[in-house]
Amino acid sequence: MPIFEFVCTECEAPFEELVRSSNYYDEVLCPSCGSDQVKKQISTFAARVTGGGPARGFSNAASSCNTGSV
Repeated sequence: MPIFEFVCTECEAPFEELVRSSNYYDEVLCPSCGSDQVKKQISTFAARVTGGGPARGFSNAASSCNTGSV
């Protein structure tokens, strides 16, 4: 189940909730005041890149540019 971010329109409290699918958004209640008047927020995600070298598929722009004369 994905975690979604919400904000209560009654008390303006932000919170996170595990929601099975978008069909269950109307069942989400504010944990602070119990209101069902909540709005789903647009949130970012976290990603972790491991390894010591440059990302695969990308190269150093300076070394890949053709800066010589024609």
